[in-house]
Amino acid sequence: MKWAILSLFVLTTLVVHFRGRVRLGAFRQITDHSTFFAPVNVLLYSLSQVPNQPYLAASHFPEMQLLVQHWQAIRDEGLHLAELGRIKASDGYNDIGFNSFFRTGWKRFYLKWYDQPHPSAQQLCPVTVGLLQQAPSVKAAMFAHLPPGARLVRHRDPYAGSIRFHLGLATPNDERCFIEVDGQRYSWRDGEAVFFDETYLHHAENQTEQDRLILFCDVERPVAGAWLRAFNRWFGRHVVGAASSPNTAVDHTGGLNRFFAVAYLARVWGKGLKARNRTLYYLLKWLILGGLLALLLWV
Repeated sequence: MKWAILSLFVLTTLVVHFRGRVRLGAFRQITDHSTFFAPVNVLLYSLSQVPNQPYLAASHFPEMQLLVQHWQAIRDEGLHLAELGRIKASDGYNDIGFNSFFRTGWKRFYLKWYDQPHPSAQQLCPVTVGLLQQAPSVKAAMFAHLPPGARLVRHRDPYAGSIRFHLGLATPNDERCFIEVDGQRYSWRDGEAVFFDETYLHHAENQTEQDRLILFCDVERPVAGAWLRAFNRWFGRHVVGAASSPNTAVDHTGGLNRFFAVAYLARVWGKGLKARNRTLYYLLKWLILGGLLALLLWV
């Protein structure tokens, strides 16, 4: 059984690694979260009812047209939030999914997160929240701000149960403000939407002197089979939902983020060790990973 499980991880990791044109290095792939999610992600890819490609046509997601039609009303609420200083980085280590983005100035304000309501959003953005309630395939949503000079490093999102939707609200409307998915570049435009598979490697940059504000949503991936749809919704609600991060003290903080606040102390120690002695850092890292693998094979 253990060899079957190990073989499954190896084969599905190879599928993930060679999917698309842009790839991580071999050693980086081993420790990337996409390796640990590979078996379930490959299942979702194989039964996906939308094409397995970096960018997807809006026709696959007709429900989202409502948001596009009301983009100006959404923009007005987003700009008002920005003026109030409510679109911001996390106040602490309570946003495991996006914590690394804050270092380059990326900011966010959550509107919903996998069935976890945000009372702050209902109070401050009633129009946008009301529109989102009419689009049940949207599992998570936020306003996302990318300031001048900001850059999000190349990465994959861990779970393939959703498709990413970006709606330009107040953007530079400039080719120098872009996202690149599997080597294909898209530049945001006001009132224009784009859909992409966030489990392809992607990165974003704002090389202009203007802010970029968008509506950012995770839309449920259409898949074949009622059992897989049920699993995807269960996983989103109970696992991805545990990464719920608050805008203010009135909002819920998920279990993963409560754990992250403690675990981040170990990460800070590891970063300090890496800065002081990279050789020792990588030696310890591979000893720990090797020990876990040996334990798996032993059991």
